Amino acid sequence: MMSRKIILPLLFLLAAPISAQTQNPARTPNYPKPVEGDFVIRDFKFDSGETLPELKLHYRTIGEPKRDASGVVRNAVLIMHGTGGSGANFLSNQFGGALFGPGQLLDAAKYFIILPDGIGHGQSSKPSNGMRARFPHYAYNDMITAQRRLLTEGLKVNHLRLVMGTSMGGMHTWLWGEKYPDFMDALAPLASLPVQISGRNRMMRRMVIDSIRNDPEWNNGEYKQQPLRGLTSAIYTLMFMSSVPLQQYKQAPTLDAADKLFDNSVRAQLARTDANDMLYAFDASRDYDPAPKLESIKAPLVAINSADDQVNPPELGIVEKEIKRVKRGRYVLIPISDRTRGHGTHSLPEIWKQYLAELLEESK
Repeated sequence: MMSRKIILPLLFLLAAPISAQTQNPARTPNYPKPVEGDFVIRDFKFDSGETLPELKLHYRTIGEPKRDASGVVRNAVLIMHGTGGSGANFLSNQFGGALFGPGQLLDAAKYFIILPDGIGHGQSSKPSNGMRARFPHYAYNDMITAQRRLLTEGLKVNHLRLVMGTSMGGMHTWLWGEKYPDFMDALAPLASLPVQISGRNRMMRRMVIDSIRNDPEWNNGEYKQQPLRGLTSAIYTLMFMSSVPLQQYKQAPTLDAADKLFDNSVRAQLARTDANDMLYAFDASRDYDPAPKLESIKAPLVAINSADDQVNPPELGIVEKEIKRVKRGRYVLIPISDRTRGHGTHSLPEIWKQYLAELLEESK
């Protein structure tokens, strides 16, 4: 069993919704243009017992699937986004531009890259499409079940070369390894912990959920305009938990600069956030608990976290303990440096892609 912990030599928010994953329009991506599509599942039944007549999953793919002589797809890569994000987050120059181009680690000429929008996110079915709080109360298991149906029924992918994800997508990666242990060759969860949401992480999620629900203007989800007081409080919570003190001090070294950065960040987040979508997304983690079944993971796995991640702080010692139960697992902890971005380090492959390269080599 591999259980060694790696500390890197000195060498961006949950889904980095405020600034870390935005695409740089000044630079043309160095990989093929993504193909977008929608997959509709009829009468999808959620674990809650609720059903949806039509569940739409939006997705993007880059590259083409390649099958072996027996018809098994051997080059598919599933990458899953964080809470509040979408598959489009990975099209940024800092992420896709560092991985998907010619000669790069996940060269789209060799790999079939799949970037889905999870239930409740992006252009997939979500509360703000019209159902509001009548939308089924989805949870992580529902999201993964739907993703697998997208792969197998929609894209005709019957095997994955790699499953990886950031933040919520990292948590989904652990669950994929347990739920479908023979479906993939390798697993790379980033910025996540393989245990039930608890402690400060759960309290943070309650702050988001309760801030929205307790605002009278939320009106049980039937608001005419966004419940600004509750939504603003929720955004404040996320900004604090996903903050990067070193970088934010550099960005705003004076009182006036800090106020301006804060005001602009809140304003930008309010402009693109729906209260019901946010509430549902953070509540969806209620069923997350991979700990009981970690021994069932078969594929090689590398878990990557950063030491300045306040969402998954290293002092908890959780991954060091639990990774020992993963037969072919190992743990990388990236120390704080001028290059790390707190929780959002998950979106900077230049910092951690060498460990992804080792995983791909090991899992050939």
